Amino acid sequence: MHWLTHSATWTTTSYCYLEDLFVAPGGRGAGAGRSLVEHVRSWAEQNGSAKVYWLTAESNATARALYDQVATRSGMIHYQIPLG
Repeated sequence: MHWLTHSATWTTTSYCYLEDLFVAPGGRGAGAGRSLVEHVRSWAEQNGSAKVYWLTAESNATARALYDQVATRSGMIHYQIPLG
């Protein structure tokens, strides 16, 4: 799991971006992912972040089943321009 905080234009505090969360296939479904998300949520709250957010693939049904239980979809669509 990897996360970082950054400044935001919509708040005077930071946002916490959960950049990567991975649970090995053999450990999935046992609560590890939920515990990791809760750890980041708790850390971000203790450190004054306004929110925790992350991205996942539309096709990642396993992760999305968990994320739909622990968070609210933002309604935003992600775009990117690869460089280099």
